[in-house]
Amino acid sequence: MTRNPPRLAFLYPLLAMAIWAGNVIVSRRAAHTIGPEAITFYRLLLATLLMSLFVARPAWRNRAVIFAHLGQFFVLGFLAMCLFQCLSYLAAETTSATNMAVFTALTPLLTAAFGAALLGERPTVGILGGGLLSLLGLIWLVSEGAPLAILRNGIHLGDGLMFLAALAYALYGVLLKRWSLPVSSWQSTYLQALCALIIMFPALLATPPEQRALNAATLPLIAYAGGLASVLLPYFWVRGIALLGPARAAIFINLLPVMTALAAIVFLGEPVRSWHLIGGGAALAGVIAAQLLRQPLGKQPRETGQTA
Repeated sequence: MTRNPPRLAFLYPLLAMAIWAGNVIVSRRAAHTIGPEAITFYRLLLATLLMSLFVARPAWRNRAVIFAHLGQFFVLGFLAMCLFQCLSYLAAETTSATNMAVFTALTPLLTAAFGAALLGERPTVGILGGGLLSLLGLIWLVSEGAPLAILRNGIHLGDGLMFLAALAYALYGVLLKRWSLPVSSWQSTYLQALCALIIMFPALLATPPEQRALNAATLPLIAYAGGLASVLLPYFWVRGIALLGPARAAIFINLLPVMTALAAIVFLGEPVRSWHLIGGGAALAGVIAAQLLRQPLGKQPRETGQTA
């Protein structure tokens, strides 16, 4: 029998999405000031330096366990901290923020599909229904109440890149739960970042010098991406998946565009429109439904007694 998660377990993915919303703004600005491989490397370098202050020694004491699972840390670091980040930065160059938000919103449904295939988990009524409701709400939100406008804009290279990014992050969440690596959340985040840093070093060397320059424009972006978005965000996400499971945690990704729009309203003074209320409300309702409606889809198989 699985235990119910702690009452406040939902705060972990919620805080992760709040930090992620700020990182969306950073990503959009970074697309015009620094190369995607460079900012990915620099943010990982800063993150590992910060975490080394309090994670390096415990991780070294736990090195026997860590070395036994080093290949898995490399896979996880590659999916979440290399592939997803680089694809997102590249997509920002060839598609709109609207399309990026819609494809990111596919992650919860893709996570449920991967969970069924790799973990044998049956999606619940809340995850499937709430995921679809959130997706429709997000389409309404990011299209400003005109969903057909997304189709009229056509398909871009960045759309395909964001779909691949969503696939990578969904697979990451499911593998994180399937492997259940025997280390703390901080050590898991630290090892993933270290492995990702090693992977990204050759990519940094291949980046033209003008696209990896450090200056007054790039340093604040790296500070946010390497501090909050690469240290606290992954920690909160790892804890959320551990407590809620990949499917229930992934549904919180549908709050990302809502929080980004809310940040624009609060900090940039953008007016509140009807599509904010309708689309954001539907996305929030979908997240709540996914947490409350836990009945698995389909009928439970009947237990049969053993015959002599």
